[in-house]
Amino acid sequence: MANVNINIRMDSELKSRFEAFCADMGMNMTTAFNIFAKKAVREYRIPFEISGENPNTETIEAIEEVKRMKADRSIGKTYSNVDQMMEELLEDV
Repeated sequence: MANVNINIRMDSELKSRFEAFCADMGMNMTTAFNIFAKKAVREYRIPFEISGENPNTETIEAIEEVKRMKADRSIGKTYSNVDQMMEELLEDV
């Protein structure tokens, strides 16, 4: 089967680090991408777990605050009208 060229854009620092990793594994980037593509096609899935970054402290605190507010409706303020809520939120802007 004929080979074709593809172009991939990535951050230059990531490229350098990936090239070094591939060299340590005894291959080049082309071989690494071909291994990935063959495994993905064979298994019909992304062959590794993809997950988001762990939330930072501020996000964790916000999540906990929402949990507390859901558990105790007296915490925070409730609205029966979206327009009223938006008007109040935008007052300080």
